[in-house]
Amino acid sequence: MAPAEPSSASPPAAPGHAVRRFARLALPYWKSERRWLIAGATLAFLLLTIGQVALVMWTSYWNRAFFDALEARSLDALLHQILVFALILALTMAVTAVHMHVKRWLQLDWRRWLTANLVGQWMTHSRHYRLQFIKGEHDNPDQRIAEDIRIATEAAISLAHSLTYSLLVGWGFIAILAEVSGSAPIPGSEFQVPGYMVLLAFIYAGGGATIGYLLGRPLVRATNRLQSVEANLRFSLARARENAEAIAIAHGEGMERRSAVQLFGDVARVWDRQTLAYLGIVSFSTAYGNLMPIFPILIAAPQFIAGALTLGGLMQSAQAFERLASALSWPIDKLGEIAMWRTSAGRVVNLHHDMVKLDLIDSRGETSRIRLGHSPRPELQLRGLSLDTPAGEPLLRDLDLSVRRGERILIVGDAHVTLALFKAVAGLWPWGRGEILLPDGQEMAFLPQRPFLPTDTLRAVLCYPQPPEHYTTSELQRALECAGIGWLAPRLDETDDWNHVLPLRAQQRLSTSRLFLQRPAWVFLEDTTDAFDSTGEAHIMEMLHHEMPDMSLLSVMRHGGLEDFFHRRIELHRGSAAVAMEGTEKVSSIAAPAASSAEIGR
Repeated sequence: MAPAEPSSASPPAAPGHAVRRFARLALPYWKSERRWLIAGATLAFLLLTIGQVALVMWTSYWNRAFFDALEARSLDALLHQILVFALILALTMAVTAVHMHVKRWLQLDWRRWLTANLVGQWMTHSRHYRLQFIKGEHDNPDQRIAEDIRIATEAAISLAHSLTYSLLVGWGFIAILAEVSGSAPIPGSEFQVPGYMVLLAFIYAGGGATIGYLLGRPLVRATNRLQSVEANLRFSLARARENAEAIAIAHGEGMERRSAVQLFGDVARVWDRQTLAYLGIVSFSTAYGNLMPIFPILIAAPQFIAGALTLGGLMQSAQAFERLASALSWPIDKLGEIAMWRTSAGRVVNLHHDMVKLDLIDSRGETSRIRLGHSPRPELQLRGLSLDTPAGEPLLRDLDLSVRRGERILIVGDAHVTLALFKAVAGLWPWGRGEILLPDGQEMAFLPQRPFLPTDTLRAVLCYPQPPEHYTTSELQRALECAGIGWLAPRLDETDDWNHVLPLRAQQRLSTSRLFLQRPAWVFLEDTTDAFDSTGEAHIMEMLHHEMPDMSLLSVMRHGGLEDFFHRRIELHRGSAAVAMEGTEKVSSIAAPAASSAEIGR
């Protein structure tokens, strides 16, 4: 099934809106079951950040004392400052190392929690399947969960740290700069401007922030678009890898190359737009950064020449100016990281939002009008069941059907109708109306035409979705023999890509062997044996009856030849309420259930 069309063309949410939505989704992490451990790590993270700022301020005062020692040509004072610097350096290394460890622990743990929540939501109630049929911004959900959650959590903690650090540094160095630089007279006036370099630092950083914001706005849009087209390219290549055999048989490599080139062309065009956006912001940032160390020295030089500042005071004021301006320039310095965080956070919250919207649609009955319930009786009941396409076109009208325990029903007719019925009973087709009542408390198994075989040991593949330790080796071997693939038994503990190393016929036999292993009470097949020859299909049907004589079976088939193995044959046609129920000639090995109007041999 093709994924939903990417919605990258739709306008991104306002920054404040994106922050609020991500906060509602992700901040409950700090209230989770492990909140005391998380709170302790967060407190340690904050205290270590404060320690980093304290060491930076200590370094500023050391810088002043060091240059004053040089100006005084005092060897004893110089040696003392060298020892102090060694202590500062050792503490800085220790605090930085511990800080990095706590920071990375928080990033990984938050990502683990959010990933588990979103995967749990995505992989519940078939949302991963049903999302394909609603409009919204949820293309490439796997990439949003694997990559965008990583970026959103890592960048959020990194930005929170750098913002806290900048605020503390700014607050600390305002005091230092005001103390060191003193006051300066206004030219042509007797008035003095106290802490004039603090005012100049705010003007310098404010002007830079304004220009940087204007130059950086195109970068935000380009980054948002680039992540969408990159995701489309990854999805296309992953799809080609998953369908490599079919592409090779059809000699479709040329079309796949063409598709990949076109998608990369989109990446290249958006990359060029991002490059243009980067040109302005990088050029300005380079000039802004190179001027920052020189500008305060030029401003304070007259005071130094006049003797109002020592060399140490001059260097400390220049360093304090640079630290303060850097702290005030945080929005510009982090503009690219903020843009990336906003894009990834938006993609995560949009996926979550659309899954919530899917549940609201179901609860309001806007599209999901088929009611799925349970019957207290050991039977399957379809009451007034009508099936539509996702676009609302009718497939089937007003089907009433009751299947008792032990009955075997062959369903034939229009492929779209029979497939929709199979999915509706499985709870995957919500479009239509009516009621489906499943037998309560009885295990059910649904086998599609193409089985899912995870890349794992053959033992795990055979037991899926149960854990491998749920069954003994002898039970696994018996199941393989019943399905006619006993030759695979020696490979039970081998890991391979079974979807590619086994032909379709062997894959279908492996899927069928799960029935002999798990022995469900009700089995629903959707062309599960279409790759078999007639002898193989007959053998599987005979084995199913022999091993599970009380099993209820509903089988969708698009070819004949097996009618004798079923009690009833139901023919479905598109848009029609007519259902032909024909008794079939009973084979000697199959005993019919209790009498009914469509019973075999009647």
